[in-house]
Amino acid sequence: MTDFIQPESFAFDDESLKAIDTIVKRYPPGKQASAVIPLLYVVQKQMQRQTGSAWVPNKGMDAVGERLGMPAIRVYEVATFYFMFNMKPIGKYHLQVCGTTPCWLRGSDDVARACRDAGHLSGYGQTSEDGVFTMTEVECLGGCVNAPILQVDDDYYEDMDYDSTVKLLEALRRGERPAPGSVIGRQTSAPVGGPQTLTDVAGE
Repeated sequence: MTDFIQPESFAFDDESLKAIDTIVKRYPPGKQASAVIPLLYVVQKQMQRQTGSAWVPNKGMDAVGERLGMPAIRVYEVATFYFMFNMKPIGKYHLQVCGTTPCWLRGSDDVARACRDAGHLSGYGQTSEDGVFTMTEVECLGGCVNAPILQVDDDYYEDMDYDSTVKLLEALRRGERPAPGSVIGRQTSAPVGGPQTLTDVAGE
């Protein structure tokens, strides 16, 4: 999936129009341009619904500019600055591997290796030949206490290692969607083994 074709047109569907109406009302008159980031998300999610690939085409950015009354180039500047917008088609599942220090110290290299092996990926920025997986390296997903983190689309899978990553990708390939969260059963962000503070202490 190294080559792709930009669509010749883009029009918001009914679901997107309903979302846009709600979003734009959050901003005072004359400040609609502030809604550019959430509207880019609307475009990306519509593309996922319609094509199976979550990305933002040029015509989608043009549509956002027209809807918000701002030059298209300003929309392009925002979309290409922020990492969460995909500027080209991606796989059905977006594997986002955190490589920041806490995740790296706890084994994110093994998570990335498992993504390459089980996802049949040559490296970061690549999409598997079957179009199922795209792998991206990201910076700090904010779940450092449960590192390493693998974000799949909008879901966080925590406390990952090589084997649990392979198991997750195999399930996704079968069309299953395992519950997000800690794969070792950690309670929220408590220590491994369970909470160790604010426990009941027998009275003397």
